[in-house]
Order: sequence, then structure tokens, then C-alpha cells
Amino acid sequence: QVQVVESGGGLVQPGGSLKLSCTASGIRFSIVGTGWYRQVSGKQRELVATVSSRNSTNYADFVNGRFAISRDNAKNTVYLQMNNLKPDDTAVYYCKISLPGIGPNYWGQGTQVTVSS
Repeated sequence: QVQVVESGGGLVQPGGSLKLSCTASGIRFSIVGTGWYRQVSGKQRELVATVSSRNSTNYADFVNGRFAISRDNAKNTVYLQMNNLKPDDTAVYYCKISLPGIGPNYWGQGTQVTVSS
């Protein structure tokens, strides 16, 4: 059974930093694609960043160099380092694990990030 668990969210002031973690179990982590998405209540979930099994990264335009996605296959974990956070970054952040090809996707339960003074 595949389990995906996010952690690291919280309340931070504008300009601050947070590092999110997502750990997956029950899956061969080295072959999966991974990504972070976010969702504000009443809006569609949107892509933040992805990192492939070959460590190729992709970022949404709004990231603008402020975030960095990375993965540690030995720990079955993908990270999202977020710097210079803005109030508009407030959302629930979700981790997605994707099997290669047309395999299923697995989502975590989400972690709340709130940027406020």
C-alpha cells in the first residue's frame, strides 16, 4: 500500500522561509516522478514544482526563483524549500507521486502554509 505524507507547513511572516517534506512508502521511489502542488479554498489545485526520476526540475512561473525542489531517493523523500514567501503563497500544499508511463498518481493529505504578519 502506497502512503504519501507531507510535513513542514506552518505560519511564517512575509519574506520568511519554510521547507516542506514529503515521504512516500510502499513504492520504488527512485523511479517515480514527484511534484508539489497547492490549492486555495475555492480555486483549482495548481502546479508549484516537479522533479523527475532523472532529477529534471520544472517550476511554475510564479515561483520566480524563490523555491527549490529536490529529492533524496535514499530517504524516499522530496523537499520544497520556499524562500521569500509572500501572502499569496498561502495555501494547502500537496505532494504528488507519479508512477512512470500511465501509472497511477498518489497524493498526500496536504500541509497548510500560511504567510501572514
